[in-house]
Amino acid sequence: MAGKRMKAANASYDKNAMHSVSDAVKIVKDNSKVKFDETVEIALNLGVDPRHADQMVRGVCNLPNGTGRSVRVAVFAKDAKAEEAKAAGADIVGAEDLMAQIQAGDMPFDKVIATPDMMPLVGRLGKILGPKNMMPNPKVGTVTMDVTKAVKASKGGAVEFRVEKAGIIHAGVGKASFTADKLAENVTAFITAIQQARPTGAKGTFIKKITLSTTMGPGVKIDGSAT
Repeated sequence: MAGKRMKAANASYDKNAMHSVSDAVKIVKDNSKVKFDETVEIALNLGVDPRHADQMVRGVCNLPNGTGRSVRVAVFAKDAKAEEAKAAGADIVGAEDLMAQIQAGDMPFDKVIATPDMMPLVGRLGKILGPKNMMPNPKVGTVTMDVTKAVKASKGGAVEFRVEKAGIIHAGVGKASFTADKLAENVTAFITAIQQARPTGAKGTFIKKITLSTTMGPGVKIDGSAT
């Protein structure tokens, strides 16, 4: 069934053509035929070599219509800031006790936020949080005294991005159940965020290729010059 579905999807559009964001969204939505609400994913091939510090691309994009997924947030904070994090909707709040929980392998969360004074403690978890892309970082707003803003952003539409070794960035930008307009707004916002994060060391063409797809669907090429 999956093979027939993919064959039909591939036959429904020109795989080699460049599409506008709105057309690409329509194609991926039309080809979402599975029984679950697929994530709509974007992949960008960039003209950078992230091994060089001046070609690293990293940041955060606040999607105007959210991600469509429930994000569980852990916050390292104490006293008043811990209470503020709880009031903002954080799922887990702690300090040494949270560190011990993580060291024991109990990690029922998707994102970690920390106040600056907690970073010496959090730093000891680098080998655990780092590989999972959960290490708090001030560049993406996850090391901050404004825990209310950080928690609400994480649970809203904040999507962190970081270029991989091969020069690729990928992220979820919504669900197939979103309206076409809302998906297009999210896709455009994400592409714009990447363009604005162009590093000083990037030479020539920065965004070489943009592909939009659903979890189980085919990739559709987007014309980056049209965004």
